[in-house]
Amino acid sequence: MFDVSFTELLVIGVVALVVIGPERLPKVARTLGHLVGRAQRYVNDVKTDIQREVELDELRKLKDQMQDAAQSVQSSLQNTEASLRKPLESLEQDVSALRESMTNPDIPEPVSPDIPAPTVTDSASASAQVAAAAPSAQSFAEAEVQAMLVPNPLPTPTQLEIDAMAPASTQNPNQKSIAATTTESKF
Repeated sequence: MFDVSFTELLVIGVVALVVIGPERLPKVARTLGHLVGRAQRYVNDVKTDIQREVELDELRKLKDQMQDAAQSVQSSLQNTEASLRKPLESLEQDVSALRESMTNPDIPEPVSPDIPAPTVTDSASASAQVAAAAPSAQSFAEAEVQAMLVPNPLPTPTQLEIDAMAPASTQNPNQKSIAATTTESKF
């Protein structure tokens, strides 16, 4: 703090002895020592407080940076999850529609307005004319599947994939489905 040498302290002590006197000099020296000690403690406390505030500001900045990074990672994960879910949901819908068309071939066929109603007298020839005029349920299901594949070309599912999508009651109890093994491996 101050650059005071031993000789300067000796001169100050002699002057204090002469001015204050030998009776009061110890009390004054003790009081002066207490005041200097308090001043040093006060300066040290102020330095410590300033250093704590600087460290606290640095920690706040670091905390804010970490929170921003965590939020960006979280939003990135949410965006990635959403972008992956959309194609998966559409694929699941397509597969379920395909499964429905494969498992339910008795889909009622729409009646087209340009086909005239047959005029037949006996029921055997009437059913033969209706069968010849209207497409079969299998060809209608195939046309529906083909229409689904044209705008959104998807690979044709294999028999193993179709079996995996079938309800568990129709599978062989000794055979595990692919969907079941996939869910087990995720957890």
